Amino acid sequence: MSQSLDDLAESHGIQTVFKSEMGERKEISDDAKRALLKVLSVDPDKGEAGHFAKATQTPEKICALPPIVSEHRRWGIACQLYGLRSARNLGIGDFEDLARFAVMAAQRGASFVGVNPLHALFMADGGRFSPYSPSTRRFNNPLYLAIDRIEGGQDVIDDLRRAAPDLFDGLDGELVDYPAVCRLKGRLLRDVFDRRRDEIVATQAFERFVSTGGRTLHDFALFEAISMAEVAQGGHAGWHNWPLDLQDRSSDAVAAFDRDHAEDVLFHKWLQFEADEQIAGVQARAKSEGMAIGLYLDLAVGVTPDGAETWADPELTVGSARVGSPPDMFNSSGQDWGLAPLSPKALAERDYRPLRNAFGQLTLHAGAVRIDHAMGLARLWWIPEGMPSSEGGYVRYPLGEMIDAVADTSNANHCLVIGEDLGTVPDGFRETMEEANILSYRVLYFERRHEAFILPSHYPRMALACISTHDLAPLAGWWQGTDIKLREEAGTQDAAASERDFKGRQEERIDLLVALRLVGLIPHDYESMLNGDAPLSNELNQVLSEAIHRFVARTPSLLFTVQLEDMLGATHQPNLPGTTDQYPNWRIRQDVALEDLDDHERFQSLARAMREERPNHS
Repeated sequence: MSQSLDDLAESHGIQTVFKSEMGERKEISDDAKRALLKVLSVDPDKGEAGHFAKATQTPEKICALPPIVSEHRRWGIACQLYGLRSARNLGIGDFEDLARFAVMAAQRGASFVGVNPLHALFMADGGRFSPYSPSTRRFNNPLYLAIDRIEGGQDVIDDLRRAAPDLFDGLDGELVDYPAVCRLKGRLLRDVFDRRRDEIVATQAFERFVSTGGRTLHDFALFEAISMAEVAQGGHAGWHNWPLDLQDRSSDAVAAFDRDHAEDVLFHKWLQFEADEQIAGVQARAKSEGMAIGLYLDLAVGVTPDGAETWADPELTVGSARVGSPPDMFNSSGQDWGLAPLSPKALAERDYRPLRNAFGQLTLHAGAVRIDHAMGLARLWWIPEGMPSSEGGYVRYPLGEMIDAVADTSNANHCLVIGEDLGTVPDGFRETMEEANILSYRVLYFERRHEAFILPSHYPRMALACISTHDLAPLAGWWQGTDIKLREEAGTQDAAASERDFKGRQEERIDLLVALRLVGLIPHDYESMLNGDAPLSNELNQVLSEAIHRFVARTPSLLFTVQLEDMLGATHQPNLPGTTDQYPNWRIRQDVALEDLDDHERFQSLARAMREERPNHS
């Protein structure tokens, strides 16, 4: 190890030593230090010391926390929007489904409805559907548009059903068929636009939206138009595989395309206008039904390297590195998320406006926002190009300035902020977040101390508590060990590891029953199992499920989220980390349609239990 190399790395924001999630001291290799310095355009042998230490680590501002939330504990329901099933949608949940679900949830006492990230992906490629790998975080995914709620949309749907009924076939399966949905909804939306084009461009609302969006909106729409044209010619949606002259936003070829395809660019601006209108409508309907918070949206940690954001503004991200996570107890090799990290230098030079803009757009029609991997406000695990995840390292960001940027937009739009702080959390990070009114994120499965589940009274007040997340098994699946079976079937762990995990899960189930007994919530039949008078059941019945939800609902945490999967008794999780084709990530649709929830006993019973534990205060 070279001390001068360490000093150089540290001065440029590279954390040479860090503490793992298990509290172990870890040091990154010299090779990683050198590679990261090169990523930062610093010669590891001749480079001069940087000035990262001058950045502020203590925020000056705090995020919004209105009395309607701070004075009353609230509960809400989280769902995967794409997975909502209804009689009227076109193979994927849409904004009308979300609005109806929000109204239904509000009528049952919920104060908010949470959804997966709504960020724009690639309209030209339905195969790229992970909501956490967006093309940009500034705009929304048009696939969620409810076409029958756009003027003239139902007529277009009816006409196409008569002309090409085969396009509507196979949309009602167990999984979202993204390529089919993309083809169908893309054609329908273009038909609506073409029929109403002159009327659309004449409206003041659309003109105002385009004017406000300015260069950023135009660049995104231009990217989408080029992407669609490239795919139509057998090419790729992402710009890394475009012809060289189109890869440069400032090139003459791009300017010529812009002139020659003005209508295509206008079409993509209109899609964003309609998406913005429909999201605003969802929030308005949720609030009109008495929801204190309404929409609870999600901000992905980064963007894809070949998407609209990196094409239009390549200096904002670092193209020679990817974001991921270090090796941990769940992933011995670490993780590579395939995302482009924001450049700390570019952020500082622009006074953190890019973060303000992205967060501001998201909070415009939301009552709360979750920051995925919130530790990214302080540091991100960068993986230099050509190296494995294990040979990456943490690169610091100025936490104080980053939080101040988030706080500015939080207050401007009166939006709560939740920081997903799971995994390897830096010392002092949670304390700083709490001081800035950013709620922590507490998952029942992980809230254990000394081989026991902590009791509700020990949860922090400034937190959102939940039982599971989209990356973990729903409660019924956790109880049965479905997630362990899935990992072995997917090849992410071997039989020995599965046997170990099943044994551990058996102990965790018993520990959870003990915790329930300590607070007087254990059902009678499970009491006898705990005492050894009967074998412990592998099935999670409705009574025990409600008892566990009451357990977490009784925490002092300001917010409590119930997963829709748990309200319906589902066992399979939306996403299985570490897999691609081995598992249908982000494609699973709910078994129960929205129209049938009124008669769904488990859904209604759990909602009643939550109303009793956390009564709605308007």
